[in-house]
Amino acid sequence: MTRLGITLLLLICAVQLNAADKWWKGNLHTHTFWSDGDDFPEMATKWYKETGYHFLAISDHNILLEGDKWISIGTNATRKLALEKYRATYPQDVLVRTNGTNIQVRLATLTELKKRFEARNRFLLIPSEEISAEADKKPIHINATNLRDHIKPRHGTNVLDVMQMNIDAVLAQRQRTGQPMFPHLNHPNFHFAVSAEDLMRVEGEKFFEVYNGHPAVFNEGDEKHPSTERMWDMVLAWRLGVLNLEVMYGVAVDDTHNYHHAGFKNANPGRGWVMVRAKRLTPEHIVHAMEAGDFYASTGVRLKKMKRSANTVSLEIDPEPGVSYTISFIGTKRDFVKTVNGKAEADGSRIGELLAPEIKGTKAKYRLGKDDLYARAVVVSSKVKTNGQPEEVEKAWVQPIFSK
Repeated sequence: MTRLGITLLLLICAVQLNAADKWWKGNLHTHTFWSDGDDFPEMATKWYKETGYHFLAISDHNILLEGDKWISIGTNATRKLALEKYRATYPQDVLVRTNGTNIQVRLATLTELKKRFEARNRFLLIPSEEISAEADKKPIHINATNLRDHIKPRHGTNVLDVMQMNIDAVLAQRQRTGQPMFPHLNHPNFHFAVSAEDLMRVEGEKFFEVYNGHPAVFNEGDEKHPSTERMWDMVLAWRLGVLNLEVMYGVAVDDTHNYHHAGFKNANPGRGWVMVRAKRLTPEHIVHAMEAGDFYASTGVRLKKMKRSANTVSLEIDPEPGVSYTISFIGTKRDFVKTVNGKAEADGSRIGELLAPEIKGTKAKYRLGKDDLYARAVVVSSKVKTNGQPEEVEKAWVQPIFSK
């Protein structure tokens, strides 16, 4: 091979290597006027694209962004403001009709949004739906990512059964169509509807929201309910150590509803996201990478490097000047206590322990011990979020590694 040929081969290999190592930032849970969000889908998509996101899933309640849908503006001040901004941004595209004295505006479909906003390996819109069901008046919401066809919610009186029925509906569509897609459980502490005891037993589910940016979801739990992060350890310990079920990964999302008025009492964009490592920016690559656990969830902390193998996890933080970081490796031992006072309970003792001393710095590594059931990493920064709850600091969660 000539010197020129060798050089070209090295360049091709370098490009392929860089592509394989590409990180894509995305939000999997977003709302617009298609359901209960307060802005037009173009405006929501524009915000995410211009703010540095690579992919977005608009997951409105029990609907896909297709067909002819109109909303009424009426006397609602927020809708009037949204229409004013929409007209100023896209004056040639606003389709309006009147019903008496009421103005109605047509909403753009996902197909139309894709034509306007998508750019190869720069920005992607992934079809999604928040399947919003109930179990004995408790909200059970399942996001379906990269869905092809609308799924009608299945309701019931039993939380576990309702979760399972709606998850099964997503998996059945994947099986029927061959299109890669996955369900994820939304905000388990919303109305404290989903317990760790129920979540750990659902089958075919690999994802849940360890962080949701909506102010009404109680990520931190309360005096009677565990935080979502504590729930994660309870679920992992029992699924991997007792129930012989697959691992559960944690995602961070916005659950955006409010685009016009910022504040911790509103569900604003930009609070939580996933960073996915995939070769290309396609729905298939994103889905497969996430199912392999090749991503981390974040509310602000960025990683420069992350490596997960069968028995080792290591990471390096991309630090901000003046910000300090604490890295913890959390896990559960194989012989964790599964009973309390002789009764089997999800929150048995020695679940979610600190496996090694906390590290103050930007690099850390942990290797599973023979008695470790799993290990996950969490990074806590000293930086208070400017777009979050009072005194909330930026964090990142690396997906668990576990012994087979």
